[in-house]
Amino acid sequence: MKSNPVTTVLFLWNPKDELRGYLTDRLKKYNDVRLIFPEEGDDEKFYFRHAPEADVIVGWRPTEELLEKAYKLKLFINPGAGVQRILPMFREVNKTRDVVLVNGHGNSYFTAEHIVALLLAMLNKVVPHHNWMVEGKWRMGDNNAVSIPLRDKNVGLLGYGAVNKKVHRFLSGFDVRFSILRKNWDKLTESLPTEVAKYEPGSLHNFLRAIDMLIIAIPQTEETIGLIGKDELELLGRDSFLVNAGRGIIVDEVSLYNALKNGVIAGAAIDVWYDYQPDEDTDGRRYPCNFPFHELDNIILSPHRAASPFSDLKRWDEVIENIGRFADGRDNFLNVVNLTAGY
Repeated sequence: MKSNPVTTVLFLWNPKDELRGYLTDRLKKYNDVRLIFPEEGDDEKFYFRHAPEADVIVGWRPTEELLEKAYKLKLFINPGAGVQRILPMFREVNKTRDVVLVNGHGNSYFTAEHIVALLLAMLNKVVPHHNWMVEGKWRMGDNNAVSIPLRDKNVGLLGYGAVNKKVHRFLSGFDVRFSILRKNWDKLTESLPTEVAKYEPGSLHNFLRAIDMLIIAIPQTEETIGLIGKDELELLGRDSFLVNAGRGIIVDEVSLYNALKNGVIAGAAIDVWYDYQPDEDTDGRRYPCNFPFHELDNIILSPHRAASPFSDLKRWDEVIENIGRFADGRDNFLNVVNLTAGY
């Protein structure tokens, strides 16, 4: 795949010194890798000037003009999860060229940890009891907000990619059962940390009937938009809980709000939302949704921060690995996006 003795890598942002040093140091063993970083004050002209040199580009949200100028480009590395906004661009590019798009999963450990934290905080009523203590209400009891043991529950993992694989491992120490819905079970090569009940997309409703906790960690595609709606939430039932760290639009917004408000499900913890450029209300507050979820007492609100901490350097290891593989002339990259499927 590699055609030149030197691999030129263009970064579409100015990394902090610590990250720049980490990337440079870890790629030293590849003597034929040249890294191009912008400096403070560099503008779009900098990227356009260097794009024709780039074999590999690392960054978010490239422009059509940049990709057109990067005529040598063979590998584009999107360091974060989610490629929905740039998919059409790469589908168009690949009509006349061969550019591999890879999607970053370096934040999957943190996202899985955040999911588990949200789930346990929701079940153990951490937020209301914290708020009562802030108000000076000492030792409000089970009559006010009783904890719900995870023991003996059936945890349903919707999707079994990098995130939910780790959620499965993290929760495997609890006395719970697991049900997993994923595509292409035949492509799963690694062993599972526990026994599981296996489901495929055509069995979504049976999957939902069987579980007590629904954990969503699937990408947004044409097939997953609105996948969980009114009927699906009713199938989960009044004692069920939902955690969404995939994309907000996977769960129909009005159905979710009504299900929480009317007790169709017991609760939810949401890290992904519906409006990422919300207008301010009359009091200067901004809510990333079209319904007053913040007024409900059976939801935990999280501002799309499951990928934190962004300062962790190991999250860049798979980016380094993919650059190294390219430099070695290999094409078996990690997390290649199927442009047709959309993930």
